[in-house]
Amino acid sequence: MDADAARSQLAAALVRTGTGDRAALRIVYQDSSAKLFGVLLRILKDRSEAEDVLQDVYVTVWRKAALFNPEKASPITWLVAIARNRAIDRLRASTHARRSAPLEEAAEVRDTTPGALDMVVKAEQQARLGECLGELEEKTSQAIRSAFLDGVTYEQLAERMGVPLGTMKSWIRRGLLKLRTCLER
Repeated sequence: MDADAARSQLAAALVRTGTGDRAALRIVYQDSSAKLFGVLLRILKDRSEAEDVLQDVYVTVWRKAALFNPEKASPITWLVAIARNRAIDRLRASTHARRSAPLEEAAEVRDTTPGALDMVVKAEQQARLGECLGELEEKTSQAIRSAFLDGVTYEQLAERMGVPLGTMKSWIRRGLLKLRTCLER
C-alpha cells in the first residue's frame, strides 16, 4: 500500500472511530502504534512510561476522534500531537512529583539565612571595623580597603599611589597590625 492510500485508510478509520466503531480503532492502533510509541520513547526515555502513555493516547483518541478533521490535518500529525502532549504532561507530572517532598521532611530542612542575632553581631563587627579603619592614616586605610575589599593587588596599589612595592606592603602590614590591636580592645 502506498503512502497516500495508507494515509487515507488511517483518516477513514479515525473518522469511523469518532462514531464509536471499535474495529476502526483497532485499525488506527495497528497503523499508528509503532510510530507513536517511538515518539513517546524519544520524549520520555523510559519504555515503561512510554507504554503507559501510549495507552492513554488511545483512550484519548477513542474519546476525541469525532474532533478529527481530515481536511485540517493528516491523521498521523493529529495522533502525534496527542502523543506529544500526553508525554509532556507525564514529564511535567513526574518533575512536580520529584520536586515536592512530604511535609514531614520540612522539619529536616535547615534555614540557611542568618538569624536576627547573627545579623546584629555582624552589623556591630562591621561598625567596629569601620571605626578602626577610620583611626588609621588615610593612605593606609585606603590601601587596606582597596586590597581587601576591592581586590586590588599590592602592585596596582603601589603604582596608583606612586610608591615602591615594598613601601606599599609595609603600609598594609603596619595598618593590619594596628587594626588587630584596635579590634581586640
